[in-house]
Amino acid sequence: MARVIRVLLVDDDALVRAGLSMMLDGTAGITVVAEAADGQEAVTATDAHAPDVVLMDLRMPRVDGITATRRLRARTRPPEVIVLTTFDTDENVLHALRAGAAGFLLKDTPPPQIVEAVVRVAAGDPILSPRITRRLMERTVAQAGAYERARAALAALTPREHEVALAIARGRTNADIAADLAMGVTTVKAHVSSILTKLGLDNRTQIALLAHDAGLA
Repeated sequence: MARVIRVLLVDDDALVRAGLSMMLDGTAGITVVAEAADGQEAVTATDAHAPDVVLMDLRMPRVDGITATRRLRARTRPPEVIVLTTFDTDENVLHALRAGAAGFLLKDTPPPQIVEAVVRVAAGDPILSPRITRRLMERTVAQAGAYERARAALAALTPREHEVALAIARGRTNADIAADLAMGVTTVKAHVSSILTKLGLDNRTQIALLAHDAGLA
């Protein structure tokens, strides 16, 4: 006999839980073993029912979905977690994945795709909403572009200016930089002015951000 996938539903909206329960319990090979209204209840329900997959909302009272996911995934035999939410900001996606979620879906995902996600994640395959996948790809490309642009910009500096730029990125003051690099404060100020002019920047914070984008800070 094929193994039945045991699912825990975690959402502070009882109507959402009822809809998911009706959908999943009506699918062969899947059974909803418990429901929870927040992350704290999710941990307790996991102890009691040992689900294979947890469908986890993000914004809930007491304990949020990210925290609950992190706690569940820290266990010796953790369940797989699929985040199911309406909040698809890049920050939420990255926090969920770093917490150990194997999937991230939006609540407007068609029911057949939610069922498919449960089956795939139970089998060890991670899954993301197509919209989320596209955005993460775009983010990666944008970050790579920012890295290359920052590297190219810093390459226009002299070795001494490069040292000063990195010191600024580390939060050093002009006096600190003068002491570190054995030069006068007036000379440091001249280097800073030259850096701003060459890079087309307005202030020290922008220098620090550029160094960060270049992976040097």
